[in-house]
Amino acid sequence: MSIDRHSYSNPGQVRIKHLDLDLTVHFEGRILDGTATLTLVRGENGVPLVLDTRDLMIDQVEAGEKPDGPYKPVEFTLGARDPILGAPLTIQADDDANFVRIRYATSPEATALQWLTPEQTAGKRHPYLFTQSQAIHARSWIPLQDSPGVRMTYRARIRTPKDLIALMSARADFRLADPKQAPTGDYTFRMPQAIPSYLIALAVGDVEFRYLSSRSGVWAEPSVVDKAAAEFVDTERMIQAAEKIYGPYEWLRYDILVLPPSFPFGGMENPLLTFATPTVIAGDKSLVSLIAHELAHSWSGNLVTNETWSDFWLNEGFTTYVERRIQEVVYGEARARMEAVLGRQELEREMAKLPERDQILHIDLTGRDPDDGATLVPYEKGALFLTALEQAFGRERFDAWLLAYFRNFRFESITTAVFQAFLRDNLLRKDSAAAAKVPVEEWLTKPGIPAGAPRITSDAFVPVDEVAAIWKTRDAPETKARTREWCTQQWQHFLRAFPAAVGPARMAQLDRVFGFSKSGNSEILFEWLMMTVRNSYKPAYPELERFLTTVGRRKFLKPLYEELAKTPEGKARAEAIYAEARPGYHPIAAAAIDSILGKNTLQ
Repeated sequence: MSIDRHSYSNPGQVRIKHLDLDLTVHFEGRILDGTATLTLVRGENGVPLVLDTRDLMIDQVEAGEKPDGPYKPVEFTLGARDPILGAPLTIQADDDANFVRIRYATSPEATALQWLTPEQTAGKRHPYLFTQSQAIHARSWIPLQDSPGVRMTYRARIRTPKDLIALMSARADFRLADPKQAPTGDYTFRMPQAIPSYLIALAVGDVEFRYLSSRSGVWAEPSVVDKAAAEFVDTERMIQAAEKIYGPYEWLRYDILVLPPSFPFGGMENPLLTFATPTVIAGDKSLVSLIAHELAHSWSGNLVTNETWSDFWLNEGFTTYVERRIQEVVYGEARARMEAVLGRQELEREMAKLPERDQILHIDLTGRDPDDGATLVPYEKGALFLTALEQAFGRERFDAWLLAYFRNFRFESITTAVFQAFLRDNLLRKDSAAAAKVPVEEWLTKPGIPAGAPRITSDAFVPVDEVAAIWKTRDAPETKARTREWCTQQWQHFLRAFPAAVGPARMAQLDRVFGFSKSGNSEILFEWLMMTVRNSYKPAYPELERFLTTVGRRKFLKPLYEELAKTPEGKARAEAIYAEARPGYHPIAAAAIDSILGKNTLQ
């Protein structure tokens, strides 16, 4: 096992095999408290157990030889707090003590937890809690070995207010026969497959369930659930498409939980229960590539996992590639190609602002927060690398190799070096001529995009470019008729075609003709609001403020605040909006905006 520089733990000497959680949810105090019982496997005697924590209040640590006890108190020390890594918890347990029970409580400021008031939810009646453990935030709500290289099974008992339902990234011990599941306030879960800590997830709220198929469904607040079920109706088709290429789905069920809009990411691939943002509910299934992406993680990420956060591209590059293969089967090649083109545009736009060290797939994150590596590089550059391999060796051979890769490393965490060895032995060496077309070392260890990288094109963007070319030179309201059949991806491409300086007058005419400021599609509206900021288009400022105060998705927030912060007037506007919006942002999103506006901008 390689060294994980983002964990204090010592799994090479003593490793967690299983976790038992017994927690109570306290909305008034914004804490979880209870116990975490760890089942250990010792590789070396005479060494303490070292765990990762962040701002946990440790009340007592006990150890025993059997899971049901007896347990005896043991000595423990909580080390100094590092701003990124948190604090190590060192436990002095005897070598024959294979079970350790920790009584603890979380902090109200736990970075994994977002506590929402009733007013911050769709229903406005009940509070809501959800977790986000990736990358190293699990340690802020569970004391454990918080490294993607350590996989464990888990069980959990979660006690909640009696009118709320608890859900986890595990098999629930209640039946789904009644879509309106009656809350009990006491829920148990089990995850029999070994997963890394960042995939442990919890949500508590007023939610209902709708079936999508016999093995998939959607949870959401009552006012959202039917819209979500209609949007995600093709989920079973996606599962079947992925299974046909990459082997059986190994997680029993694939359910989706649509969270409140403050969720900081598009989605999170928690096994059995993808967490998803409501911003992908567009009414026309045009943004469900997110579901394809999170489903793809059931193979690349959850089944085969990056061993350290420097290997993050092994999760996200493979997943972005697989996502588009799923899209191609379910929605057609044209849709997949458009999304690949848009992805390349976004990658090039972001890489232009990144230092060279952050343009590398196998990134060095020593001394840095692993969240710093969550750029588009592991996603889009990683997918481009795999596309280059597919084009060099042909889809049939590459599909066979990828299927073998998933089978060979299933339920394992691996490094980039392990990937390279498997690639070399099972693909590259079998065709030296094809291998010569793909400079693997350059892809993995050099900044930028290799000169021979695939350049995907889309015929669907040709008419878009034609209309955009006209608008760049003059107001052209007569072109509206040519746009009536355009899909979301074409509108995104259209807005990206304009130069930074369009001018308020042209912006006003575009808005009058196409109504961008009133778009209900989050991706189209985001592109428009970026143009709004760049061009000081004041009529759209109310929509900009509404968007930034009601949506917590970091993908949207970070670029908009960065653009605002480029001018004194814009930064003042950003600070005023942020003062109102920050209480509704998840800690992960708030940390990103704090760094843009200055740590002490708002206190």
